[in-house]
Amino acid sequence: MTSPITSHVLDLSLGKPASGLTVVLEVAEAGGWKELARGETDANGRLQNLLAPASFAKGRYRLTFDSGAYFAARQMTAFYPQVTVIFVVLNEAEHFHVPLLLSPYGYSTYRGS
Repeated sequence: MTSPITSHVLDLSLGKPASGLTVVLEVAEAGGWKELARGETDANGRLQNLLAPASFAKGRYRLTFDSGAYFAARQMTAFYPQVTVIFVVLNEAEHFHVPLLLSPYGYSTYRGS
């Protein structure tokens, strides 16, 4: 089962996939956020089984990447202890891929395919 929301994280400081990075998925609800799922990137830095397709709906979603713990486990200090990406789903029939390029002192993200 492939989740309707997936991610691929690359560690630019190592030039490798960021494996073992914790990611939390939340949805905006009544003025706050409700956790839907959490997972860890695999050996290839991918997270493909985060959310069951049946539980996906239109709305505002938030992915939080625990970059602080990821870099601490590698004896590195991270300037950004978390990376938060908020995005809007207008069509739940689409797939949403959110790649993250990560280093201890910066990050970049975009809507992937």
